[in-house]
Amino acid sequence: MPLVAMVALLSACEKDNYTEPKSTLSGQIVYNGEPIGVEEGQVRLQLWQPGFGKLAAIDAPIAQDGSYSALLFDGNYKLVFPRNRGPFKTIVKDAAAKDTLFVNLSGNQTLDVEVMPYYMIRTPQFSGGESKVNASIKLEKILTGTEGKDIERVSLYVNRTDFVARATNVAVTDVPGADIKDLNAINLTANVPTLSPAQSFVFARVGVKIKDVEDMVFTPVQKVNL
Repeated sequence: MPLVAMVALLSACEKDNYTEPKSTLSGQIVYNGEPIGVEEGQVRLQLWQPGFGKLAAIDAPIAQDGSYSALLFDGNYKLVFPRNRGPFKTIVKDAAAKDTLFVNLSGNQTLDVEVMPYYMIRTPQFSGGESKVNASIKLEKILTGTEGKDIERVSLYVNRTDFVARATNVAVTDVPGADIKDLNAINLTANVPTLSPAQSFVFARVGVKIKDVEDMVFTPVQKVNL
């Protein structure tokens, strides 16, 4: 058999014998068991497999509803958030482990990750009509004292599809933090432009930008009839 053909055959055999990852690690980012909404693809978990040299981390992007999922090989993993990412602080378990989570993956597994958010958005309500979207929320300040932070702004985002964020919207209304007098009564209205092709509904969510924190915390996405 010619050498080139033999090399090609061996290469094909190696590809056929390659084992793909089959185990899924999934869960949500939560506070007291309640999912924390974020901006699609902006916040992520990183998974490291100890003992494999300087391999790059495996990224597990966090979806709008606070969920994540990663397809992995069975084995031991360390889970961390990149430094200063997310609208929350990680929980330090002890001096040795700090805020690192450890998981021994063998088959599919669910692991929710508890964090301490700066704020939680409570009782979001949405309504629509006359090419407007109205929203009202309450804010609960979770981290106080030296760990607490002020609100930079509260924003109502509206989009044609259910991917709603700073970069994907057709309308947005901002309320500066300095204008918020009562955390229990925050109201916003966004004017929806003429949509082409026309549709009788939109999707909306409210996001809270915290001072000195890049990532925002969000309400669930809500379908609103116009």
